Amino acid sequence: MSDDPVVETMPLGFPWPAVDPFLFCVHHDDAYPEGNDVLGPAAALTGRNLGMDFEVRDGWRMYHGRTVPGFPRHPHRGFETVTLARRGFIDHADSLGATARFGHGDVQWMTAGRGIEHAEMFPLVNRDRGNPTELFQIWLNLPRARKLADPYFTMLWDRHIPRPVFTDDAGRKAQVTVVAGALGDTPPAAPPPDSWAADPANGVAIWVLKLDPGAEFTLPAATGANRVLYVFDGDGLHIGPREVPAGVAALVRTVAPVVLRNGGAPTEILMLQGRFPSASSSSSTGPSDEHARRDRAGRHRLPERDVRAVAVAGRRTGPRSRQRALRHPRRRTPRRSVLTEGTEPG
Repeated sequence: MSDDPVVETMPLGFPWPAVDPFLFCVHHDDAYPEGNDVLGPAAALTGRNLGMDFEVRDGWRMYHGRTVPGFPRHPHRGFETVTLARRGFIDHADSLGATARFGHGDVQWMTAGRGIEHAEMFPLVNRDRGNPTELFQIWLNLPRARKLADPYFTMLWDRHIPRPVFTDDAGRKAQVTVVAGALGDTPPAAPPPDSWAADPANGVAIWVLKLDPGAEFTLPAATGANRVLYVFDGDGLHIGPREVPAGVAALVRTVAPVVLRNGGAPTEILMLQGRFPSASSSSSTGPSDEHARRDRAGRHRLPERDVRAVAVAGRRTGPRSRQRALRHPRRRTPRRSVLTEGTEPG
């Protein structure tokens, strides 16, 4: 086997390429202006394709929102959404009656299971300054036996999310935000009970790594798991002997530990990892995976309903990341673990 642990790389698009057991991954980073009295942007919306505004203009997008940016009421079925709010706020409201406003390091984890409708809007709460909003949304598949589980909603609040710091021999630091999957002696917060991540044997891990300039950090082995490193900020780093620039996703072997050696600027990496269900355990019961495919393509939308009223009343709506079909190039000879947008387990 080659000493190079990198199987392949692919540029980060919108959305990002995903690999089993993950269905979808997107990074939203919008420099919203000051807010108005209904939590929308205090700026003219003229010329925007409201209801389907995915073009970056003046540093931000409205997405499917018309008054408040975000994703009005829409359905999910047969998988989970994990939303990592890095900056700004997200208002969530769902058909179970759950509401939450979260942001600034909080994580929302929702098992759609047999079906749920929710809204995710980005309230622009600051009226005297900008409202930068940044988040990841990740879709994690459910195995066949759990695809029609009861929907479940949980919040992992920032103060409860482990962020161990490691120091290399030169005194340079690496901080790891542990959303899912234990890192050494550091356990994560508990995922929903029906999640593929609930069984440690499945090797699911969601980590965000922040490396000092020149820092080294060793990723542990996770034999049998797929692992993708999304280098989304910085000047790039070495993954083993391979130099990988920023703005790239790297599919990395997991049979042995892998040394990361950062370049000359602070670097951040999102890591998604997991063993995928077998074909028999993950095959769709019917509409669940078909719905996921339609959702990813942005074709299965519900119209915006009562978004302005919800925002004014202070009820919680929130964001999500259903994007238009932005397919990444596929290999001529596809393999199960190859980076490709929306690959589904089994």
